[in-house]
Amino acid sequence: QVQLVESGGGLAQPGGSLRLSCVASGSIGDIWDMGWYRQAPAKERELVARISSRGVINDADSVKGRFSISLDVAKNTVYLQMNSLKPEDTAVYFCNARIARPGTGNYRNYWGQGTQVTVSS
Repeated sequence: QVQLVESGGGLAQPGGSLRLSCVASGSIGDIWDMGWYRQAPAKERELVARISSRGVINDADSVKGRFSISLDVAKNTVYLQMNSLKPEDTAVYFCNARIARPGTGNYRNYWGQGTQVTVSS
């Protein structure tokens, strides 16, 4: 099985920065893409950004110019650099990946447990 583990969340001041990391481990043959989603209290989970080995697939308008996603395939790790943080960025951030096991072309969807990001003064 594949496991995704997020880290890097915490408390930041408005205008501050945080860097989230998500490491995939387990039976990994190939990663199609990885991404970040977030969910604030009483709100639906929303896409923040997605990326493949060929580049960024998409990102949310609300984070453009502030957040940057990157992927290190060799380390099975996706990052989210968050700058100019705003209180409305407060949410649980979830890592997502589509990964095929070794020797297969069957990509499955995986989710991490999430990491809390709180932006407050």
